[in-house]
Amino acid sequence: MTVYKITSARRVGPSPWLVPAIFLDLALVTAFTMVGRMIHGYDLGFLGVAHTAWPFVVGTLLGWAVSLAWRRPLAIRSSAIPIWLVTVGVGMLLRFVSGQGVALPFVIVALLFTGAVLLGWRALAKPFARRSAILQS
Repeated sequence: MTVYKITSARRVGPSPWLVPAIFLDLALVTAFTMVGRMIHGYDLGFLGVAHTAWPFVVGTLLGWAVSLAWRRPLAIRSSAIPIWLVTVGVGMLLRFVSGQGVALPFVIVALLFTGAVLLGWRALAKPFARRSAILQS
């Protein structure tokens, strides 16, 4: 009698979630800065938003690089958490060196908001990604 072992096929190539994940991370980090600008009565013009967002956008991209998130863009532990912490850490550092504010309440709000959105959308997307993978196999 011959016994066959069934193994799951490993995906070759980039994740289909790669581009949407980068886009969502950058869009949500930018949305964070836009909400802050609205709350504090600043305009939402392109230059104003870009001025406020650039430290966090750089932090997000660096977080992607440090965590190698393109390998598993939906992973919470290996991708989302490092992206989140690097986004806030680098964002605050760049805000400080560029003369923008880094008050403790702002740091706390940034940690909470970006953590909720960067981890949250991935947690919501995971069931859809699994279902899609099952349907494709």
